[in-house]
Order: sequence, then structure tokens, then C-alpha cells
Amino acid sequence: MSRPQDVLVAWSGGKDSALALREIVHDGRYRVAALLTTVTREYDRISMHGVRRTLLERQAASLGLPLEQVVISPGATNDEYEGKMASTLEALRDRMPGLDTVVFGDLFLADIRAYRERMLARTGMRALFPLWLRDTRALAHEFVRLGYRAVLVCVDADQLTPEFAGREFDADLLRDIPSTVDPCGENGEFHTFVYAGPGFRHAVRHARGPVVVRDRRFVYCDLVETDAR
Repeated sequence: MSRPQDVLVAWSGGKDSALALREIVHDGRYRVAALLTTVTREYDRISMHGVRRTLLERQAASLGLPLEQVVISPGATNDEYEGKMASTLEALRDRMPGLDTVVFGDLFLADIRAYRERMLARTGMRALFPLWLRDTRALAHEFVRLGYRAVLVCVDADQLTPEFAGREFDADLLRDIPSTVDPCGENGEFHTFVYAGPGFRHAVRHARGPVVVRDRRFVYCDLVETDAR
């Protein structure tokens, strides 16, 4: 029997990356070498999702996985992002010969998939999409059924009312979101932070902080760590 192939998992801290991680962990062909997350330097938060770096690091510790951070500046251009990502991947490949795959939790946006594939191809790597074209309503309900716990940390107020920021991602939420909103938020309607569930050794303890609006559109619920774990 051949040794499982090392892969990186693109980790946003949200539910889709958690489900993609679960798929890969249960696939005997692969071994998760590390989680890979983009962090905005001056904010010290996960890019896009706005979750504090300290909570990200606690997630990785609870999952028992190494964490590799790609640090970018606020308002980073595609050139900066791609350059920082490429240099990180090249350094990881030097450390882990044979590493050539990054796992993503994307569901159906073909342009995003094509972009990721092009970007990785420049460094001789490939992308893997274990959730691709899964029914998003079924997938959202499966996330809840499996016992994951998550909170909505960012809401696009152009697509979903601001009151959803800070809510638990649970059966009640799936009942309440409008039919125009994808149940997994794949169109950018919302982002989540997973704090417990399969693979977690313990819950990532946190408290809900202030809710703020950025760019007159994006509603963020800040999460604050509440203990030393």
C-alpha cells in the first residue's frame, strides 16, 4: 500500500473548508500536511472573513494540524496576493518534497475554480475540489447534522439582512434564510467561523463582540477569544 499523498487544505475558518477537510481526512489517498490561510497583516485577521488571527490559531490547534499563513496587506492587489501565495507554496514544497496539491472547499463557481487552477499551475501544483457540484442545501443540512458548530461572522447586506450577522449556523438559520440566498453562502452572501465539530479536540471558545459595517455593505460580527485555550 502506497503512502498517502501530502496535501494542503485552503482554510478560511468557515464551514466549506471544514467540510472539505473532513472529506480529505476520510480519503485514505491523502494526508493533510497543513492548513493554508490568508491573513491581512494590519488587521491581524483572516482576509475576507475578518476573524482574529488568535481564533484561527486556536482552530488549527484544536484540529491538531499545522497552520501556514500567507500574510498580505489591506487592499492587496491580485499581483501581491498571487506573489505571496506562490512564495509560500514554493517554500512549503522545498520542505515537503512531493507536495503538489491544494484542497479547496469551492462548490460551483466555475470562474473561481479556474482562477485557482491557473494560479497553482504557475508553481507546478494542482487544485482538488472534494465538494464540487454537491447540492448546497443538502450540504448545509449535512454540516448541521454532523454536529459542526459555526457562527455567521460576515454578511453581505446587499444579499442578506444585517440581523443575520452573529447568528448560529443551525437548522433555525437554514429555515430563516430567504430562498434567494444560497444555503452555503457560495455567492458571498455570508461567511462563517467553525468553532466545534468533527475533528475538533475541543470547542474554540469565544464571545460575540461588536457588530460593525464596512464599505457600507459588509456587516461583521467580531468574535473575541474568552479563555487561554
